[in-house]
Amino acid sequence: MNSWDAGLAGLLVGTMGVSLLSNALVLLCLLHSADIRRQAPALFTLNLTCGNLLCTVVNMPLTLAGVVAQRQPAGDRLCRLAAFLDTFLAANSMLSMAALSIDRWVAVVFPLSYRTKMRLRDAALMVAYTWLHALTFPAAALALSWLGFHQLYASCTLCSRRPEERLRFAVFTGAFHTLSFLLSFVVLCFTYLKVLKVARFHCKRIDVITMQTLVLLVDIHPSVRERCLEEQKRRRQRATKKISTFIGTFLVCFAPYVITRLVELFSSAPIGSHWGVLSKCLTYSKAASDPFVYSLLRHQYRKSCKEILNRILNRRSIRSSGFTGDSHSQNILPMSE
Repeated sequence: MNSWDAGLAGLLVGTMGVSLLSNALVLLCLLHSADIRRQAPALFTLNLTCGNLLCTVVNMPLTLAGVVAQRQPAGDRLCRLAAFLDTFLAANSMLSMAALSIDRWVAVVFPLSYRTKMRLRDAALMVAYTWLHALTFPAAALALSWLGFHQLYASCTLCSRRPEERLRFAVFTGAFHTLSFLLSFVVLCFTYLKVLKVARFHCKRIDVITMQTLVLLVDIHPSVRERCLEEQKRRRQRATKKISTFIGTFLVCFAPYVITRLVELFSSAPIGSHWGVLSKCLTYSKAASDPFVYSLLRHQYRKSCKEILNRILNRRSIRSSGFTGDSHSQNILPMSE
């Protein structure tokens, strides 16, 4: 194994560790906080998190074994199962992010009617459609025997070993990426740009009120005026940064792999094996970044994490105080005798 393979293996191990810990923490927050569970986005987050965990414990280790061994890491049946999961979980992840963006769009653009338009039942129906949509392509690929180990990506995924089926397989793969990656990307752009438009409109209204207030307050200290103007600038940038993060992480993680697959099928240009594995690692990195982008950096999840940590620390302090009390009583008894 050369230095490139060792680096890719290290990247996979790091991604697995971060993904496992962060997604498990999101599940703990969902179990702990009833307030989070009562909201419709909790279903989308739960679906995304469970898919990320399944990818972390099944697909990532097999890809790691493929990188290290430079061959198929498991038997044909297990590899077909892993390829089925890989295809399903990739589509499910993209569509779940699209569902979360639709939820934000409804919440921001239609705030007064959000509770009637996005109920738990509506969220459950969207998750059911996501599963149905995501299951369609791996089921068809399984029926056509287009699942197995792909040497270029060192992973069990969509592949066809028969040259006479190359055109059919290329059309199938193109349709899969169009109805998963491209569809989700269009939904993300449409919804988040609408959200950004509303956010900028509200920022302008707040800016007008702030400037009018600063004009009226003649005796205000210059430092206070500067802080108000700085907060104005940060407010304008906050929404742009968040939306850029949502769309940017989606593109950075999924686009290289999708483009590589399409170039591989529709072009005769050679593709390096290290780039193929790296593009696959980038798709896996989405499982590690999703908990931070969509959950753990939000106020409710941070609050839930603090409550979980405080509960663990309180239990430890109670146990330690109990042990101290027991040892103290054992020391007193011999003295009394």
